[in-house]
Amino acid sequence: MTAAIPDLRHRTAVVTGATGGMGQVIAAALVDAGAHVVTVARDPARADMLRARIGADSRHRLDVISGDLSRRADLRTAARIIEDRYEQVHILVNNAGAHFPDHRVSPDGVEMHVALDYLAACGLMTHLDAALRRGRARIVNVASDTLNDTRRIKLAGRPRPPTLDLTHVDDLADLNPRAGFVPFEAYARAKLMTVTAGYALAPSFATDGVTVNAVHPGIVATGIIDDLIPPALRPFGTLVRRTMLTPAEGAATALRIATDPGLAGVTGRYFDKGSVAATPPISHDPAVQRKLLALTEAHFAR
Repeated sequence: MTAAIPDLRHRTAVVTGATGGMGQVIAAALVDAGAHVVTVARDPARADMLRARIGADSRHRLDVISGDLSRRADLRTAARIIEDRYEQVHILVNNAGAHFPDHRVSPDGVEMHVALDYLAACGLMTHLDAALRRGRARIVNVASDTLNDTRRIKLAGRPRPPTLDLTHVDDLADLNPRAGFVPFEAYARAKLMTVTAGYALAPSFATDGVTVNAVHPGIVATGIIDDLIPPALRPFGTLVRRTMLTPAEGAATALRIATDPGLAGVTGRYFDKGSVAATPPISHDPAVQRKLLALTEAHFAR
């Protein structure tokens, strides 16, 4: 996998979710290619595991910033530290994410899928704006094809993407309310929001050579998948996981989008594994994109 990555010496890469399975692979591969990798971690023990994976010889090219990206204040602080330490960011891989089996609210009053699976990614894209533009960065948002179909067992019928009606939404705290909460749909909606925001930001970023793409890496056997396996299949969880991609296989797609010279200049795309794919029409709706960015800006302005 790493053999295909070009020489990244003198390049700075920000990778979120780097203490998890797929994130560890992405961070380690970028360090191996010569990049200086920055991540934000809330768990010191898992950060130490990442340092151990990187190894003593390369640890000087790993910068771990303490923080919880689901918290508005922590994200703003982390972004400020990154911009203070690094004039340019050349790669941003927004890999942080989670599936929550019940309704949870962040300290900022936002449902947790929105807080972590959407705001962490969009927040870094906007708060690192200057450094990304100076670095002519590649931004890769790790998504999930649940944004195209929220059915957990796809035996018959048409795909059922999550809804994203912002018409009467005045605050991101209004999304994924407790009443009628369905965890899988809440997760998919947050991923759809991330892709939608990426489409909205791509034209402005393009004027400075920054590209914004999203990728569904495939169904990867990471910790998040345990919550996503339908209840009827959970007794066969071990067998189900054997049919999935390994974290290294999932990471390969994100790494390709982030580093392949053949994809230079490609922006505003959604990749399903290695191929460009479609997303729901609402993700391309200019009015929805504008409203989503306005709500996000208001959230971070508080």
